[in-house]
Amino acid sequence: MSDDVSTATDESPSKRAVVLLSGGMDSATAAYEARKRGYEIYALHTSYGQRTEDRELECARRLADELDAADFLQIETGHLSAIGASSLTDDEMAVEDADMESDEIPTSYVPFRNANLLAMAVSYAEANDCDAVFIGAHSEDFSGYPDCRPAFFEAFENVVDVGTKPETEIAIEAPFVEWSKTDIAERGVDLDVPYEHTWSCYRENEPACGTCDACAFRLQAFQNVGVRDPIEYAERPSYVDQA
Repeated sequence: MSDDVSTATDESPSKRAVVLLSGGMDSATAAYEARKRGYEIYALHTSYGQRTEDRELECARRLADELDAADFLQIETGHLSAIGASSLTDDEMAVEDADMESDEIPTSYVPFRNANLLAMAVSYAEANDCDAVFIGAHSEDFSGYPDCRPAFFEAFENVVDVGTKPETEIAIEAPFVEWSKTDIAERGVDLDVPYEHTWSCYRENEPACGTCDACAFRLQAFQNVGVRDPIEYAERPSYVDQA
């Protein structure tokens, strides 16, 4: 697994990568990073019963079009919703307001979701002779989500090595795993990521609430880099410490 960010120039793709394209800010930036590194994009989007799945799918499709992806695959993973135990999929659980100082695992954690998603992505990658799978996880994710830690991705890459054909070589690429959300926003601005076609809110399809964890970290990142987040919010609290 590589956690550095290449500065290679755009060239005609000679290699292929599956990108887990949720429609959110991080996955969109990872997709544009993969393209910058010279990969042809195979976009994989999963709908698992999350509250905003319709908006996320719309954004993922638009991003795939913007990226001129070689393929776009949507997979329904309703078993994650059936399993439950997450406020993203269980209507009986409230999506909490952001607590950006907490080290507790939030209710939005979907049990072992990334293992499920990466397994599908590796299947898709092996079937299409892809060289890598990209995921947009970052350091502020793994503080609360155990399946976003660097050790998890390293372990999963070992699973891929053992569980695929002898000639198959697929790298698990989490290019931002040691980065903050602010770092990602800054990189995305440099890459001209069309953030107006992304969605992060855990609660609403339109407008974004502005106060859930996902909205808070996203707004803070844009506020830190001095760029206005282009999507619509019900409210835009300041998440930057005032001097």
